[in-house]
Amino acid sequence: MVTNTPMTSLDIPEYAVEEEFRIPLNDYPSNMKSIPPSRMFTIKEALATYKKKAGDDAPTYDASQGDGGASLPGVPEYILREALEIQVKHGTGYDKPFGTQLFRDVSANQYWEINSDTGWGPQNIVFTQGGRDGLIKAYNSMIALGYGNLGDLLVVSRVPWISYNWGPYAIGMNVLRAPGQPEEGWRYTPEGIKACVEVAKKDGRNVAGIVITSPDNPTGRTIPISEQIELAQTALDSGIAFVLFDWIYHYVTNGGHNNINEVLNAFSPEDRDKLIFLDGITKSLGASNIRSAQLVASEAVCKHITSQSSHGVIPSFYAQAVAIAAYQKGFAEAAATIIGPTSESRQVLRTALENENISHIIGDGYYAFIDVSEYIEAGGYNDSEKLGGYLAEEYGIAVVPGVYFSQAGANWVRFSYAQPPERTQKAVDQFFTGLKSLK
Repeated sequence: MVTNTPMTSLDIPEYAVEEEFRIPLNDYPSNMKSIPPSRMFTIKEALATYKKKAGDDAPTYDASQGDGGASLPGVPEYILREALEIQVKHGTGYDKPFGTQLFRDVSANQYWEINSDTGWGPQNIVFTQGGRDGLIKAYNSMIALGYGNLGDLLVVSRVPWISYNWGPYAIGMNVLRAPGQPEEGWRYTPEGIKACVEVAKKDGRNVAGIVITSPDNPTGRTIPISEQIELAQTALDSGIAFVLFDWIYHYVTNGGHNNINEVLNAFSPEDRDKLIFLDGITKSLGASNIRSAQLVASEAVCKHITSQSSHGVIPSFYAQAVAIAAYQKGFAEAAATIIGPTSESRQVLRTALENENISHIIGDGYYAFIDVSEYIEAGGYNDSEKLGGYLAEEYGIAVVPGVYFSQAGANWVRFSYAQPPERTQKAVDQFFTGLKSLK
């Protein structure tokens, strides 16, 4: 046998990597807090209790979900058929760990319309198997290409999406919820971001990344691009390694989708490489079970993800094909069956909340966040969890208790209006009927 690499004896075990590259022994996994399963998937069970009381034919209203593929028409059938034709033409062989070049090209040129003067293009796009897969890959990149330490921090908002609490933690990041006030929708401030960095320093840690999401889940808060840029610049200037823009809802808005070129051009080439964008068709096209998303990032991040993915998840081509078909069609047209009804429902809910004179946050996306403090008090509850159970079991209307997201949201509920407007109106009516019954 001829080899240029010295071998150890075949009679003894052999490490795969040299000693200097081996992972140091660390027992942190055995000392981690147990990660609870997401209760988002169990909320609907309370509606079954209502059915037992009111009868199988009694109408129920699920304002807890964020699944446009279930509550709205989802991906148009003609897009699914076109995607199948693309799949048939493409074949069923392995693709690249980043997806396919066709997806990269169509996404960069027809969806994002990335300007060449940014220095970014198709090479800056990696397909991921849904948003959660994209997030985990982004977090791994933040750790490896940032400060290089497990145990560093990811900064999220004070009332974050449930999986922002646990997804990063599962792979070795500590999550730090930033300062924020309810009257401002718990939005970040430059001062709050700097305070997070100071806390990290006092603990002997660094901040590997920060997530900026607009429209937000769970609050529905929407912030303008100019503010997102200011926050990102503050983060990078403060020493945060990466900024992740989660734009998974940005097409489901009244004001139009976000312009990636505006953000890229606001940063120097060096700082631009510290930006990561997450997007996909899960929400905007109602493609929940198709699992189709993407990361737009520096070539270094894309190469890191591609290298690791070659030993992990190789993306599904059909999920890419659905996005390709929609992007080629013109995404606003393809997503009209989601965007249109959701926009109408948003106005239905906004009008009702204003008429009831109840404190709330409602921007864009799928959700409103509603302050139900007076009803929690009237029912003698400690927080919104028991209130949520009461509404579902006694009135057949399911919402998400804000306490599921963080203690700061304990007196709030998330109401999803990703439904046809007439359905949303009935859900709103039942919601307030149930609340008022407590008084």
